[in-house]
Order: sequence, then structure tokens, then C-alpha cells
Amino acid sequence: MRILVVEDEPLLAEAVARWLRGDAHAVDVVGDGGAALERIGVHDYDVVVLDRDLPVVHGDDVCRALVSGDSAVRVLMLTAATEIDDRVAGLALGADDYLPKPFAFPELAARVVALGRRARAAAPPILTRAGLRLDPHRREVYRDGRYVPLSRKEFAVLAELLRADGAFVSAEQLLEKAWDEHTDPFTNAVRMTILKLRRKLGEPQLVCTEPGVGYRIP
Repeated sequence: MRILVVEDEPLLAEAVARWLRGDAHAVDVVGDGGAALERIGVHDYDVVVLDRDLPVVHGDDVCRALVSGDSAVRVLMLTAATEIDDRVAGLALGADDYLPKPFAFPELAARVVALGRRARAAAPPILTRAGLRLDPHRREVYRDGRYVPLSRKEFAVLAELLRADGAFVSAEQLLEKAWDEHTDPFTNAVRMTILKLRRKLGEPQLVCTEPGVGYRIP
């Protein structure tokens, strides 16, 4: 998934991003509400992890802007306030979930994944196609019963191809979902990842390429 972490405490923001990247998500980080609105206007995020008490633009206003738009992005609101009334107020703004600080990273990651499933069209927990079996939660891939060890990027790219259900996925779409904003849009990272993925999946080749269109698993 593509995730935006909006948190004005740099150490906490980077810790959250590092944990989520460990689950093969692409994560961008900003420290204030104004920067968050700019990023949201550029990238197609699945989930926004949003601190409520933000500088420049308050988290409540960021949440209102997200809810009033046409995006399917889901919002997990973070706050140091733990009173029930605060949680109710956050949900009333349109947040999809609410997590008080301090929190456990595994719980945050699980909530993000749950929200991501709601942001996408319904998909089975286990992705299967052409003899492939991908388990997003265990981060395991099998081809015809054979375990295939993949890097985080290879896993993320394969998951996007399987979710496409036979349709083509462009290199730009893969960059958007599997890499963060610091990636050069003219990089050959997608092509190199596809080459490594094909090598690891073995013969016969499963990932098809249509020049100028993209990649798919028919």
C-alpha cells in the first residue's frame, strides 16, 4: 500500500514509517498539516496515519478535507488525548479509526492493513493466480507449492500484479504503490524488480510485458 504518515514528532514519525516499511508498504512522511494536504493532492494514498494536533494546518482540518473529497483514502487518527469524548470527536470528523498515544506498533500496523482493505475493492485475503499463492499477512509466496523468497519490493510488485486480476499495471502505477516519493520517476527500478521477480518465480514465465502499456499476469 501507499501510506502517508503525518506526525510532527520526527522520531515517532520515522519509527512508524520504519515499522510500516518493514511490512513492504511504501511510506511518505510529513510533519505538518499543510505539507500533508500538498502530498495528498499529488499522490494516491491508501491510508493516511494522521496526528490530530499538527502545526500549520490542524489535523482536524486535514481530516475534513479528506472526507469532503472524492478520494477513497482511509484515515487513522493518532492523538495523545485518551478521553472517550476525544475519540468520539475524532470519529465524528470522518476518521475511519482512532488510536491513542502511546500505542503498540503491531496494533498500528494491523489497523493500517485493515483500513487498506477497505480502501480497495474487496479482495480475498490470499491472492492466487496462475499457480501463485500470495499471503499478504505472512508475507509468503508459493508457486505450485514451491516457496519463493522475495524482497520487500518484489513482494509489493507481485501483490499489485495479482490484485489487478489479469489486467495490465503500468510502471507508473507500480511506482506509485510500491515506492515512496523520493524515488526518481525516471528510474529503471520497476524494470529491474520485474526482472528479478521473473527469475525467482522460474519457468515458464508468468509476468508478461506490453511495451508502453505495462505488466500483467494473465
